[in-house]
Amino acid sequence: MAKIVLEGVDKIYAGGVKAVDSLNLEIVDGEFMVLVGPSGCGKSTALRMIAGLEEISGGTLTIGDRVVNDLPPKSRDIAMVFQNYALYPHMTVEQNLAFGLKLRKTPKPEIARRVAEAAAMLGLEPYLSRKPAALSGGQRQRVAMGRAIVREPQAFLMDEPLSNLDAKLRVQMRASLNQLHDRLGVTTVYVTHDQIEAMTLGDRVAVLRDGRLQQVDTPKNLFDNPVNLFVAGFIGSPAMNFVTARLESDATGAVLRFADQALTVTGEALAGNPELRDYIGQEIILGIRPSDFDDAEYASHEGSTMTVTADITEELGTEINVIFTVDAPPVEHEDAAALAADAAGEDDEDGVGIPLTGKNKSVFTARVNPRSAVRPGQSLALTVDTRHLHYFDKVSGLAIGHPANVKAPVTAPA
Repeated sequence: MAKIVLEGVDKIYAGGVKAVDSLNLEIVDGEFMVLVGPSGCGKSTALRMIAGLEEISGGTLTIGDRVVNDLPPKSRDIAMVFQNYALYPHMTVEQNLAFGLKLRKTPKPEIARRVAEAAAMLGLEPYLSRKPAALSGGQRQRVAMGRAIVREPQAFLMDEPLSNLDAKLRVQMRASLNQLHDRLGVTTVYVTHDQIEAMTLGDRVAVLRDGRLQQVDTPKNLFDNPVNLFVAGFIGSPAMNFVTARLESDATGAVLRFADQALTVTGEALAGNPELRDYIGQEIILGIRPSDFDDAEYASHEGSTMTVTADITEELGTEINVIFTVDAPPVEHEDAAALAADAAGEDDEDGVGIPLTGKNKSVFTARVNPRSAVRPGQSLALTVDTRHLHYFDKVSGLAIGHPANVKAPVTAPA
């Protein structure tokens, strides 16, 4: 096992295209680190630089106690699992598992031991004599992981290994990966565009955008305390709702006004975020998680109430997603634009999704109790848990009051 440290790492392609920009990241020994972000954010490039498959344009990369900038992949003592399995079709499962060890001239008894242990760990024992064509997608991916495990490397590098599997298999394989990491304890760097994978697998998650690290933290802290508008909107499903609101003082604390709505910010909330007081009388960007709404009839928490009209309801069994509009224009910020482009998907050539309603309205999602009787076209009273509101500077997009964004006080010289 080994620590992996990237210090000021850059990747610049021909023409000056910067895929990774001054990446500073320390992955501790035995950690499961997930790199996540939209397409083209640099996450796979960063992984390939760790593997030695891409040259580093600048900075220092350390694995264990060695600087590996100029070392070839075979000398880095890492094992990589790819999205497309990369199995040898003419070999059996057993031969695929053993092939890398044979190339390294590992003694036959040692090869047999490692292959048997990996096969037992991954439930591949019944399939050792089969060839890849006779396996399901999930079984092939387990063989690919087994081939990495038998290497007993310092680190595993995984590039979207589950993306070719169907939804049910992805859930099963996520559970298997968690168990494997608990059992092996090997440093793992895992790339995905799927934030559910990121949140369920990672000890910590690094969010990248345009080649730059936005925030690295535990999944819970990323969800509860995003450093900026981009991280707030990227992490969480359904995504956080944003609207421009005016913060005004009132008798008990403050109130946020947007469209025909007003949400109370308690004195306790202001005390917990002193930076927010500097914005009284100004417009800020307000963020509300869908999970911080509920049908007022079933709400288990107190808070402000919004009366809305449901446009679409998605009944999921354990909850209902209510999609509605607010009579306020969508947030205009480069982070919000980047999130919208990513949500539109790669198949949408112009990068613009089909609009739900007319212009100058913000689309919100609320996650409510499954017993709610709300239906499309009906009015609904929603309770908003105002203890968990998120506040962002309208210009910078930085989270107001986040420790990373609060400037240290300047002390006068003695």
